Formats: sequence, C-alpha cells, structure tokens
Amino acid sequence: MLFHGGVVTLRGVNVDKSRLSADISPSHRWPLYAAGFTTAFGAHAVAAGLGAESADIGLSLLGLGVLLALYDIAEVFLKPVFGAVSDRIGPKPVIIGGLLAFSAASLIGLWADEPLMLAAARLGQGMAASAFSPASSASVARLAGKHTGRYFGRYGSWKGLGYAIGPLLGAVAIIAGGFSLLFLILSLLGLAVAAWAAISVPRLVPLPRPRYTIIDVWKQSTERSFLGPTVVLAASTGALGAAVGFLPALAAREGLGTAGSVAVVTVLALASSLVQPRIGRLRDRGVLADRPGMVAGLLAIALGVLIAGLLPGAVAMDGAISMYRAVPIYCAAIFIGLGIGVATPLAFAHLADATPAERLGRTMGSAELGRELGDAGGPLLVGGVAVAAGLPWGLGTLALAVGAAAFAAPASAASGSVTKPSRKPRV
Repeated sequence: MLFHGGVVTLRGVNVDKSRLSADISPSHRWPLYAAGFTTAFGAHAVAAGLGAESADIGLSLLGLGVLLALYDIAEVFLKPVFGAVSDRIGPKPVIIGGLLAFSAASLIGLWADEPLMLAAARLGQGMAASAFSPASSASVARLAGKHTGRYFGRYGSWKGLGYAIGPLLGAVAIIAGGFSLLFLILSLLGLAVAAWAAISVPRLVPLPRPRYTIIDVWKQSTERSFLGPTVVLAASTGALGAAVGFLPALAAREGLGTAGSVAVVTVLALASSLVQPRIGRLRDRGVLADRPGMVAGLLAIALGVLIAGLLPGAVAMDGAISMYRAVPIYCAAIFIGLGIGVATPLAFAHLADATPAERLGRTMGSAELGRELGDAGGPLLVGGVAVAAGLPWGLGTLALAVGAAAFAAPASAASGSVTKPSRKPRV
C-alpha cells in the first residue's frame, strides 16, 4: 500500500484517501486502542493505590503528592518531544519502544516497598507513556481516513475504560499481592500490547516535511484550529481530574460508603466510554458539527460540576443515608462523563482533520500536553479556591472555567489539510 497526496496505491490500484479506513483491517487499530487503555489504566491504578497505601509505605502527604505528580510531570515535558520523534521516524517504532520501556519501568515497582523505587517506577512509566500515547493518537488519525470521529471515539472509549477499571483492578491487585503484583501486571500488560502492536500495526512511513522555523511553529501553535480543541481538551480533562478526586469525597460525606463512593468514578468513566463512539459516528455522518458538539459537551460538564457543588455534603458532613442523597451525586457524575464523552472525540477529530499528516505526531503530543496541564490544573483550582472560600465555591469556579472554555471551540473542521509529499511513503 502506497500513499501519495490524497491517493493511496494498494497493490497497483489507486484508491482515494477517503477510503483508507475501509482498506485497513480492524485488527490494525485494536493495538492502538490497547495502548490508550494501558496508559490510562497504569496511571489511575497506581495513583489510587498510592493514595490508599501511603501510610503503610511511610509516605508523608508531601511525598504522596510528589509520587502522584511524577507521571504527569514526565508527560508534560516529553509528549511534544516524542510526538515530533514519531513524525520523524514513524509512529510504530515509538509505540513499540514506549510500551517496552513502560514494561521495563514497571518492573522497578517490584521493589515498591521503598519510596525511592516507587518514584523511579512512576517516573519511568510516565516517560514511557509520553512516547506511545501521542504516537498512538497520530496512528489513529492516519489510519482513519475520513472517519476520524468514529475511530477517535473508539480510542477515547478504551482510554475511558482504563480510567474506570484502573482503580478497581489496582485495588484488587494490591489486596492480593501488594504493589509488587500490581506493577508485575502492568509490566506484562505493556509487554503484551507491544508484541501485539509489532505484529498488527502497519508501518506508517514518515511523510516528507518542510523545514519549519521557530516562527512557523509559533504560528501553528497559535492557530485557532489547534488552540481551540486543545483548550476544550484541557477543560474537559481538568474537570475529570477534579471529579475523580472530589466526587468520591462528597459521596463519602453523603454516607454512601466505600463501595458507593468508588462507584461514582466508575459511573462517570463508563458514561464517557459508552458515548464516545456514538458521538464519533454522528460527526462522520455530518449530523453533529464540531463547535456545537464541543460547546454542548462543556456545558454538560459545567452543569455536572455545579450539581456537585450544590450537594449538602459539599457544605457540611451529614450522616443520613438514603437513596435520594445518592441521586444528585450520580447525576453529577453522569453529566460530567457524558460531557467529556461528547467534547473529547470531537476535539481530537478536529485536530486530526486540521493537521497535515506529516506533523500529526507533534500536534497530538502538544494537544496531550494541554490535557495534562488541565489534569493538574483542575484539582489545583478547586482545592485552592476551596481552602479560601469552601468547596462549593471551588467547584463553582471550575464550572465557570469549563463554561468559559466553550468560547474557544473552533467554528468548523478544517478540510484537506494534508500536504502532498514529494515521494511515496508506504503505509
């Protein structure tokens, strides 16, 4: 299969690029979805375990905060770098190398009784995820043809599943065998997905790229077609990060118990995972436009956050336990999850359509950087305002910020942005 401009040559037959997704077997994409699941599952399984077991492994609150942040810090600095590397050498070796590095870094966690070894494992996992995450996104975009919404919906759905079951399976692994068992599972998962990707993911040869000056890169990074979706991703991920931290705490204050509190996050993640493929298909069929969809998604998130802020448990602890007290908490989780599930695939698909194929890796890496900043900024915003004025004001401020991000949503998807290379890279 050869690619030249808008035409794919498949065994001597010229086929329009719009049909590329039909020519690619589903088995070529499944390892990419598995890579997205791996980074989400690894991040949340370990983070939840660290919070639950911090006292047993001798971590102070400051030490716990540092260990939780190491994964994200590595991603913030390295995702754009590895995204650019995938543009230069092709995404497949970056995906496989990143997954193998993730597996190796997870083995360090077998000595997880020592905080220093935990820190090394966590940092190594974050660095490895910084490689295979943006490269996987770029591969999804290049293999999607004109169905970017559909395939980014599926990719996001599998990531959401990792967020949902990560804390649950992580807790089971820690109970059964401690951190050592959890890191062993993550190591085997990374190794298995790397082998799967090596066998099934097609080799996407780097496309010829023009030389970009610093001014060119600055202009590309400040175009609304890039900034708009990135702000939407940052806002939705910031709300996710805050919800994962504060919704279980509110549920516990409402007297729902441990199982009921953990289930709130699972409901949120499942709502997001279930809706994303459907939103992607609606976009590809022309039923749902990017801007209205992103705005609707962000407003749904803001509504869910406001519902959480108005809960009685956000103001004071109350011991009464009844079904009606659980309803607003789960409604908040559903609204936030649905909003994330609507906004995220639309934003990623818009980025993919607006970016020339030869720099998809750098663009996806930079967009993922925006998500990581949102992931860190959302909880910090809520916590900072809550310390000064109370949790309802913190959640209200987050809702206002998410709603304001709707103004950044780009007006329409770009079309035909792929530049024509001078030679024929093989797909």
